[in-house]
Amino acid sequence: MSILITGASAGLGAALAVESAAPGVVLHLSARDAARLAGTVAACEAKGATVHPVGLDVRDAAGMAAWIGGAGRLDLVIANAGISAGTGHGSEAPEIVRDIFETNVTGVLNTALPAITAMATQAPGADGLRGRVAVIASIAAFVAGPTAPAYCASKAAVQRWAEARDATERKRGIRVHAICPGFIRTAITDRNAFPMPGLMEPEQAARLTLAGIRAGRLRIVYPWPLYAMSRVMGALPPGWRNRLLLRLPPKAGAA
Repeated sequence: MSILITGASAGLGAALAVESAAPGVVLHLSARDAARLAGTVAACEAKGATVHPVGLDVRDAAGMAAWIGGAGRLDLVIANAGISAGTGHGSEAPEIVRDIFETNVTGVLNTALPAITAMATQAPGADGLRGRVAVIASIAAFVAGPTAPAYCASKAAVQRWAEARDATERKRGIRVHAICPGFIRTAITDRNAFPMPGLMEPEQAARLTLAGIRAGRLRIVYPWPLYAMSRVMGALPPGWRNRLLLRLPPKAGAA
């Protein structure tokens, strides 16, 4: 089993790597700062996995294509790397908006597209598939939140792209999954000043993500109560929704 994960130095990415680690598993892990991967690498190797870490920014299209193309057979690629930013009740600075879209959308495509290209040339595995690509979106994809517009929009873009692309890639023996988590406890969410219903540990989120992929689910979303709440909120008239959400405490700062 060969798995490639971006943004694996902390949070959900690190938890996904450790949860996947086992004897016979080959892990290709990336992060912008290779030194920050050391803890994840050690934890995965302690579980018997073979790990190939690399320092690489997902915004580097050529670098990502070369890394993925040279990794050999890939059974699962998880486009996990992403960033968020809080705007409080003000507006997002142009550079923040561009950084979020370049990381959360372009970075995801820089991961998923070379992976799909590589998988298309692979022989089917024991499950009959050439490979799987999972894109980390968010429950925020279902709500246009006025305090984090770029983040919500970027996650909506990759969630819809993944779900639509899966319909055609299935014909080639490739699956594409949209992962839509709720709040996960990280250094980023620890700074949030507002209630976070359904907050879960990265390890639990990793288990739910991988279980959903193994089960072949197209949209993997958790926790369900927060998902239901987001769908109701997303269905409200935009003006009502904005007035309601602007009453909440500001989101934490950029990360």
